[in-house]
Amino acid sequence: MPRTKVYEAVTERLEILDTEGRVDEALMPEIDPEQIRELYRNMVLMRTFDGKALKLQRQGRMGTWPPIKGQEAVQAGVALAMQKRDWLIPAFREHGIMVLHGVPLHLVYAYWAGDERGSCYPEDVRCFPVAVPVGSQWQHGAGVGLSLKLRNEDAVAVTFGGDGSTSEGDFHEGLNCAGVFGAKAVFVIQNNQWAISLPLQQQTAAETLAQKAHAYGIPGIQVDGNDVFAVYVAATEAIERARGGGGPTLIEAVTYRLGDHTTADDASRYRKDEELEKWEGRDPILRLRRYLVERGLWDDDQEAVILEEAQSWVDGQVKILEEMPPQEPEEIFTSMYAAMPPHVAEQMQELLEEVRS
Repeated sequence: MPRTKVYEAVTERLEILDTEGRVDEALMPEIDPEQIRELYRNMVLMRTFDGKALKLQRQGRMGTWPPIKGQEAVQAGVALAMQKRDWLIPAFREHGIMVLHGVPLHLVYAYWAGDERGSCYPEDVRCFPVAVPVGSQWQHGAGVGLSLKLRNEDAVAVTFGGDGSTSEGDFHEGLNCAGVFGAKAVFVIQNNQWAISLPLQQQTAAETLAQKAHAYGIPGIQVDGNDVFAVYVAATEAIERARGGGGPTLIEAVTYRLGDHTTADDASRYRKDEELEKWEGRDPILRLRRYLVERGLWDDDQEAVILEEAQSWVDGQVKILEEMPPQEPEEIFTSMYAAMPPHVAEQMQELLEEVRS
């Protein structure tokens, strides 16, 4: 018998806003000027509190911090596409979208300062705690998305992970499960080109990460992750598809980590200055500002106002953080389970006897 073709797939890439602030009008979403200005404000706010966190860490007022500089468009675009009723499952570099989805910034800071209360969000905020183990988020997202389907909830699970996490078995298991059972889930890869010091080309032989979706029978799309409009369009389509019962989608947002992997890293040891300079020219905030200025929607006075407002708000969150009373030793146990198992209760008691003796 002759050989026959049994499957063929195409992976699309979406770009709308270029580095000079020009857009493809045919692809622009229906979004009013005030929403666009809000996108810009949110991205500036992210960069402001990210920069403040770096200073707090250097001053010994906070622990290790994973910077998000350069990746603001991914998080702002997805956040705009989400509804409050949707679940957010972050990895560990999603501070921006966590705050936009309702997590108080002082709690984000508290988590990275080693305070267990930093994972205890307000009851009406549908966000999982930070999960540092690489790749674990994909299975969490598949599970939440499946539960939403089984409970017939009008909500979607939006899960984030980095390019490095796609080399973990959890990624493939999570997407396979979501595809098989039609989970109400959207998976977002923040492809910032580096898994700590390992470059993308050593991560996979595939041309894109988005094409990995085809193996699990779900749609996959690559977007310019520094183009907030492209991110918003792709996320909106994926979320609406999942919400309507159409199943999961994988989005690869191609972006770049302008800072170090964390404050414990020195990226200058493994990447070239030329590469960094190239991506600085693709800065998502600068790109959107050029768009706004060109259309008379933004000026220097407005810029000065939002920078001052952002800094003032961030400083206020730091004040709340540092006025929190010291956490009690049992905090590391009390929020772990809905009902504390006997062996955990025993461990807690042993700790309390030791620290209070």
